[in-house]
Amino acid sequence: MITRKDRDAALPGYFPSAWPVECGGNRRQKAAHGGLNARGATATATTQTNGRWNVMMIRRGDGELYLGGTLPAFTGPPPFGWLQKLDPESLEVIAESPQLPCGEHVWCGATAAHANGDIYKVNGSYMHRLDPECGVVAEKRLPVDQAHNGLLILSDGSIVTKDLRLAGQGPSTVTRLSPDLELLGPPLALPEGSMGRIASDLTEDGEFIYIPGIEHVWRIRVAPDRLFVDEDWSPQYRTAGGDQGLSWDGCISEGALWLMDNGDIDSLRAIYGQHPNGRDAPNEKLSWRRPAPWRGRQRLLKVCLESGSIAEIAPFEKQGGGIIAPPVHVPEHNICIAWDSINGGLAGIATDEASLRVAWTVDARPSLQPVVFPETAELVINDFRDGDDQLIVVDIPSGEVLSRVCTGSRVANGMFLTPGWGRDIYYCSTLAISRVRWL
Repeated sequence: MITRKDRDAALPGYFPSAWPVECGGNRRQKAAHGGLNARGATATATTQTNGRWNVMMIRRGDGELYLGGTLPAFTGPPPFGWLQKLDPESLEVIAESPQLPCGEHVWCGATAAHANGDIYKVNGSYMHRLDPECGVVAEKRLPVDQAHNGLLILSDGSIVTKDLRLAGQGPSTVTRLSPDLELLGPPLALPEGSMGRIASDLTEDGEFIYIPGIEHVWRIRVAPDRLFVDEDWSPQYRTAGGDQGLSWDGCISEGALWLMDNGDIDSLRAIYGQHPNGRDAPNEKLSWRRPAPWRGRQRLLKVCLESGSIAEIAPFEKQGGGIIAPPVHVPEHNICIAWDSINGGLAGIATDEASLRVAWTVDARPSLQPVVFPETAELVINDFRDGDDQLIVVDIPSGEVLSRVCTGSRVANGMFLTPGWGRDIYYCSTLAISRVRWL
């Protein structure tokens, strides 16, 4: 049996690092080794305000920390992507890329450290390959003029990315490139549009990519010379025109894909109602705190990877739930973490019984992609409190809040947390970044 530790240690295609890509790996389990041991500890934050859309930090070699993002230029001069190499303690910039073209699309993009040692970055409709000092090695304008949501590196070293589309905007496409940024066949058109980022899994039966669409979840089979849709597996998780919104990314764990729906909130619809995406989007609609454009409660969905059957639970009572980040399942503790960003609420869902069950709830308003430490049973996530974005550490089995610290960031977003090399967490949001340590 392949354990989580064995799988994480390999991460074929990536630089040998504990966190070379968003969520720590292609299964998006967001799990780090070690722990913060936050109970009773003192927490301090080192915060830098840079005025940028800070998306994610990844780790390459020992002490090598990279920050990728975009410029939140919804109006005015054209936006661009960028990559910085940071001092892991002070967060001071050591090296920085030139402005990276993005096709004028304003979207968060993604960053990953390849096995060849270089950094790959997607922003809007462009992919870039950069060296460890943030110099551009190669640039590729992608064949689809649309903002792309995330990238992953497959086991053969090829890079895959997908464009983002909402309901009524046509099918999304998956593009596969070589490490030299040459196209490996034409883009694969999905049967539907797709909003969430892609997840993938390398199994004894092959390599598979999982993509939540407008109504269905799609499985893509990876062959050496092509990608193709698995026509025998496409579970339907929502009905068009119903009371539920679209799903963000999935977390692959224990034979299931874990999803939350209700993601295409007003701010996302405003960004993707424009082309280039985000340009001249109406400012008054860009807050994720606006009421949801549906009545449905926030749902957590468990999609069986074998049968395609779906189990669901709505852990919060309020209607009109909404999120801007996906859930995380922690198999070591038989708990899946879900939340409602619009109404507030954080829940631990017990997954060791025939049906899903709420094990605990916390009065919090999360929005970020969290990090979990299974060994110490700690969840790290944000709690946005009226212009004060705080990090909380929660005991995974019980829901007890073990620690709380202010980041100094006044804006919360759905971006990524990253574990450090010790008892620390790196935080990214719009306008600010932070390193939080527990002593």
